[in-house]
Amino acid sequence: MTLRLVLSAAILGASFSATLPTAAQAPAAITTDPAHDTTNPAGFETFQIPSHGALLNALAYIAPGPGPHPVVLLLHGFPGNEKNLDLAQAIRRAGWTVVYFDYRGSWGSPGNFSFTHSIEDTHSAIAYLRDPANAKKLRADPSYIVLLGHSMGGFLARYVAAQDPSIKAVGLISAADMGVDKMQSIKPEQQKAAISALAAGLAAEGMAPLAGCTPEGLAKEVAANAAAWNVPALAPKLATRPILVITSDDGLAPSNDAFVEALHKAGNQEVKTIHLATDHSYSDQRIALEEAILDGLDHLQQK
Repeated sequence: MTLRLVLSAAILGASFSATLPTAAQAPAAITTDPAHDTTNPAGFETFQIPSHGALLNALAYIAPGPGPHPVVLLLHGFPGNEKNLDLAQAIRRAGWTVVYFDYRGSWGSPGNFSFTHSIEDTHSAIAYLRDPANAKKLRADPSYIVLLGHSMGGFLARYVAAQDPSIKAVGLISAADMGVDKMQSIKPEQQKAAISALAAGLAAEGMAPLAGCTPEGLAKEVAANAAAWNVPALAPKLATRPILVITSDDGLAPSNDAFVEALHKAGNQEVKTIHLATDHSYSDQRIALEEAILDGLDHLQQK
């Protein structure tokens, strides 16, 4: 089973489907390194983020200059094989500081992995960035945080931003619904079969980088939280913020289209949608993906 995904990149001004720039118009952040700043050079930091008794492995790509720089919190998917760190480099060249971390129980971060823990860990990462001492160390602006999530990371970005009105914008790259949409429509007598099918799909995605969980346990977690995690129901809480939704040919576009429709119904006039004809990892559209995200971030800064 292919998990549902959507790329909703946070940023834009009016609701429309965008035409990406040609190669000749590629943003300078894709083609050109920034001038070296001898006083405040571009940097790379590794650190740990406290979250519910665990210390999450994290790293930051720090933009050159004294800052404070706006921040992109980059959220990886399930299980997180595609980390999108090429996007982090391009976003840093555009003047943003980018923070990446691994949720509890994933990729060596201690603790047990679960979707609930991943939600909590995302809140913890935001709290870390808002701490004045941490913000100063990373030359980051704690009042200007954008969530950018791929696949499961998009699921987290939508949900956490809906709970945190201070998040500036949301970018979704093939955002996944993690099976929540299907669980909404099944009858009680169908739930056992639906959980088994979802568990099989999760197992197929690969569980080796994850600790303290099973496919069956994660599928049951989705079923138990299906109502609370309903994707279209999040739209009213995101109606006033820029949302960028990027989709591909991975089968997740319909779920994301439904989310966009819900945003429009909620009155959001800052939804930008882009579809790229490629796979879930955007394997042959990485430059186009960078262009879409940089264009959205640039629009956000001009507001």
